[in-house]
Amino acid sequence: MQLPQVHLPRNPGMALDLDWVARVQANTSAIERRAATLSGRRSVKKDYQAAWLVKAVTCIDLTTLSGDDTKGRVQRLCAKARQPIRADLQDALGLSGIQTGAICVYHDMIETAVSALEGSGIPVAAVSTGFPAGLSPFHLRVAEIEESVKAGAREIDIVISRRHVLTQNWQALYDEMKAFRAACGDAHVKAILATGELGSLRNVARASLICMMAGADFIKTSTGKESVNATLPVSLVMIRAIRDYFDATGYHVGYKPAGGISKAKDAITYLALMKDELGHRWLQPDLFRFGASSLLNDIERQLEHHITGAYSASYRHPMG
Repeated sequence: MQLPQVHLPRNPGMALDLDWVARVQANTSAIERRAATLSGRRSVKKDYQAAWLVKAVTCIDLTTLSGDDTKGRVQRLCAKARQPIRADLQDALGLSGIQTGAICVYHDMIETAVSALEGSGIPVAAVSTGFPAGLSPFHLRVAEIEESVKAGAREIDIVISRRHVLTQNWQALYDEMKAFRAACGDAHVKAILATGELGSLRNVARASLICMMAGADFIKTSTGKESVNATLPVSLVMIRAIRDYFDATGYHVGYKPAGGISKAKDAITYLALMKDELGHRWLQPDLFRFGASSLLNDIERQLEHHITGAYSASYRHPMG
């Protein structure tokens, strides 16, 4: 049975330390070499693979962010979040009560998702602040957060202003993130960096640190709408920024890779990276999430193969 999430003290943030930010560098060639070793070094099979895949399921933010979303689609997705692995497969694995980490939707679908998930304990996350570009007027971005919290979202995925990073205006990025965190109140805030649009791994590292200084509960790679989304080099940079922040402050900040993670083997690689760099505690859903929609489909197919020895058709694992 899946245990309830244990929430650590929230990251309260700290004063902006520009000296620390200026010291942050990123050796791109070394980062890429390290990232290239990951999929080859970590190969788990049979029962061990199944266990890692079930762990991945519990860390998925099951997501629908399409212009043609309907209440029916969101309700079906919520039903899948409540039982992401078919009952017969759970029985064969000796498991029960497996759920995803959260449901992630646009603001208009929050009330539908909250109603569909009532009693499950699964939080609803809402994308906000002019997602995905983050270019709407600032006061409207703050108001959007407040409206989503009022509607029942327990997590808010905000997008930062990329121009602040590209122009090195760290004070503006810090102030923006502080305002977003304040607007969230008790809801946890995930800062989406849109790393594919930040220009360099050094910018990614510095933006990660600034957002944590301003009180982000999670840092997240992408909206899923950029041309380049989550990658292993970017993940390594962000994870090491989390480690440095924890070493300096003692506060845990979560990590969420999003966009382009659709295969079970990729999920295991990301979990192995988290365990290598941050340790077992960061494998729990209060500190690690996948932003994904099709990933669950492939994981469920792999689990069925583990049990039966045969791959099923993808339509046997509907996502809504």
